[in-house]
Amino acid sequence: MRIDTKCIQSGYTPKNGEARILPIYQSTTFKYDSTEHMGRLFDLEEDGYFYTRLANPTNDAVAAKIADLEGGVAGMLTSSGQSACFYSIFNICEAGDHFVCSTSIYGGTYNLFSVTMKKLGIDVTFVDPDASAEEIAAAFRPNTKALFGETIANPALVVLDIEKFAKVAHDHGVPLIVDNTFATPINCRPIEWGADIVVHSTTKYMDGHATSVGGAIVDSGNFDWEAHSDKFPGLTTPDESYHGVVYTERFGKAAYITKATATLMRDLGSIPSPHNSFLLNLGLETLALRMRKHCENAQKIAEYLSKNDKVSWVSFSGLEGDKYYELAQKYMQSGSCGVISFGVKGGRENAVKFMDSLKLAAIVTHVADARTSVLHPASHTHRQMNDEELKAAGVTPDLIRFSVGIEDADDIIEDIENALNAAVE
Repeated sequence: MRIDTKCIQSGYTPKNGEARILPIYQSTTFKYDSTEHMGRLFDLEEDGYFYTRLANPTNDAVAAKIADLEGGVAGMLTSSGQSACFYSIFNICEAGDHFVCSTSIYGGTYNLFSVTMKKLGIDVTFVDPDASAEEIAAAFRPNTKALFGETIANPALVVLDIEKFAKVAHDHGVPLIVDNTFATPINCRPIEWGADIVVHSTTKYMDGHATSVGGAIVDSGNFDWEAHSDKFPGLTTPDESYHGVVYTERFGKAAYITKATATLMRDLGSIPSPHNSFLLNLGLETLALRMRKHCENAQKIAEYLSKNDKVSWVSFSGLEGDKYYELAQKYMQSGSCGVISFGVKGGRENAVKFMDSLKLAAIVTHVADARTSVLHPASHTHRQMNDEELKAAGVTPDLIRFSVGIEDADDIIEDIENALNAAVE
């Protein structure tokens, strides 16, 4: 099936007489007729449902749809994009391990990796995504277990050279993990370019309507954990908490996702509610349609901003001459996303005036849904960073993150123009 069809059809196929729409299995638990049968489920010897913290039919159907959209072999949903990023690393790293990460990532993820995970004994080294392969490779250590980046960085809109990052990761025997939230699988499928694991904040374009916080992890099934068994004992040696099961032997290409579900979800419990997954599925059904409109609107608005004398700079990879235009043409031929970063003349003070003067666009701690929204990262999502960290992340004091919705583009432009006139003399 082509991707537009997958948005509608993947994940759930009703049998004769069953509900046409994915049901909400709003139940914490599932009934069995024998102790032995349930015991086999607890031993991972048989597939099935027994407790929603570990698995739920609604959640699994939506995870399967996202995995199909990304071209992976298996997926799992989490209660937030943050938990998806955390699980993606923690599934293969433990105290004493290290991973490498692009500096240009979402501020919340940066803080998770640089502060919270260090408290767990997992170290990280940040690298400039535009650095050469040799410079990125220099950050690796004998205990490095993964390389992480964002397809389109939030909010700097740096476009990741996925093939370059994949080669460095694979040369060192570790997987490349890519956050594909902004591009979505409609515009980019990182697995096709060498990524091994893809994560999402489904809260954004996938949900599309700002109704439900959520996350997802998709495994490509391509990384050979056994070939690097010394680096990944959690996957390739017996897990005594499950009677000595070896995930790579028992589950093959689904080893990574099975371990994440069986151990991390079991012990940490960041499961989405089935109702939230149901709402996410409704969003996924229109994802392809909405992404085309987001990108069409954003292109028109970016071109308008680039010609406005009250705007000091514009970052949008769809603009010819943008630093990341060529990479975007390579990896995202159908468009990048609906988010634009730009600066208003007069710096931070005028940026705030501009935002406060908008009427249609709302100031919200959110991005990438049907409604146009705006944010000042230095004051909001990235305010925990110092000036040096902000600079490394590509966040300048005047940067405005403008998330273009699917309203009429001319109405959005009119709102921007009125706000610019109010903010900049």
